[in-house]
Amino acid sequence: MRIARFSFGEAASANFAFGAIEGGEIAVMDGHPFGEVSLTGQRLPLAGVRLLPPILPSKIVAIGKNYADHAREMGGEPPAEPVIFLKPSTSVIGPGAPIVYPALSQQVDYEGELAVVIGRLCRDVPVDRAKDVVLGYTCANDVTARDLQRSDGQWSRAKGFDTFCPLGPWIDTEVDPSDLAISTAVNGETKQSARTSLLLHDVDELIAYVSAVMTLLPGDVILTGTPAGVGPVVAGDEISVAIDGIGTLTNAVVAR
Repeated sequence: MRIARFSFGEAASANFAFGAIEGGEIAVMDGHPFGEVSLTGQRLPLAGVRLLPPILPSKIVAIGKNYADHAREMGGEPPAEPVIFLKPSTSVIGPGAPIVYPALSQQVDYEGELAVVIGRLCRDVPVDRAKDVVLGYTCANDVTARDLQRSDGQWSRAKGFDTFCPLGPWIDTEVDPSDLAISTAVNGETKQSARTSLLLHDVDELIAYVSAVMTLLPGDVILTGTPAGVGPVVAGDEISVAIDGIGTLTNAVVAR
């Protein structure tokens, strides 16, 4: 199932809902997608709705340097354990929404990633039960003010700006995340290309590792790390993160 969050109707009185994408239509859900899914019976043309971030997480737990080639391009060796950091919920935007280039930065980079959406409250999840707590997977862009990351010596400001966590276009509940092709293109030119089988710590390991530290809530997101090939963008650029079996997330960069 592909689950989207969307709005429809006139802007002044728009309705917001979750829905299941079926061909060129979206079947409206009764409530949220956690637990047993119930449909209202209402169906809308997909072309007639506005896709929003597929989820609004309480927190985004991101993993740094989880592809060996990316760790080396950043000037270090791959870490023995996952490196975790947080992005604020206010950084989340959906497909088609603009990434705003902050005035405080002179270098903003794209980082295409596979994102895991948690489906139930959990803590201390064993590796062999990790899939039991997953709702599904989506595309993400861990946008980063690289100059601020270097100058600050830690990552909160560089990765926490509003609009710095595009997610979408929807959540796929059935895809197997173990070996998916992932790529990032800027203005149609491929900049990153890898497979999730190259993750140093796979999805199950990451869920176990993160949940040993903090309770995960339904809708929380884990960003699994970016492959090699990260680089800068400027206002006017268009960034597309594509993952086989899921879809393509596209956002343009605009000046503040």
